[in-house]
Amino acid sequence: MEGRGGAWYDEAAGPVVRPYALTGGRTHYDGVEFDLVALIVAVEPAVADDDSAALHATPWSPEPEHDMILELCRTPLSVAEIASDLELPLGVVRVLLGDLLDHSLIQVRRPAPVAQFPGERVLKEVIDGIRAL
Repeated sequence: MEGRGGAWYDEAAGPVVRPYALTGGRTHYDGVEFDLVALIVAVEPAVADDDSAALHATPWSPEPEHDMILELCRTPLSVAEIASDLELPLGVVRVLLGDLLDHSLIQVRRPAPVAQFPGERVLKEVIDGIRAL
């Protein structure tokens, strides 16, 4: 660390941005809860046929992180994978995903509830059947 007026990080650290700066100070998304294993996929924005619909739309300018998420999610990715790929905290990614969901730029595919999976007995019977082949 250099003197009082010097830089407090080295050149390899890169730019330092606090997570709350990426979310405008928001710490959570008020809509749906994004499960860690929920799959996120980018969708093409709908084109308005009526010019009046475009006039009533709220102006929104996405941050670069929003664009990175949309690029990553051309193929479905889990919330955890997005956070890992972007090297961002999970809470920040959830807020950014909420922004994208509010603007209908992503779809969320929730994981199937555990009750819908076959029971342990059924899985053992399948394994026994495969071994018998």
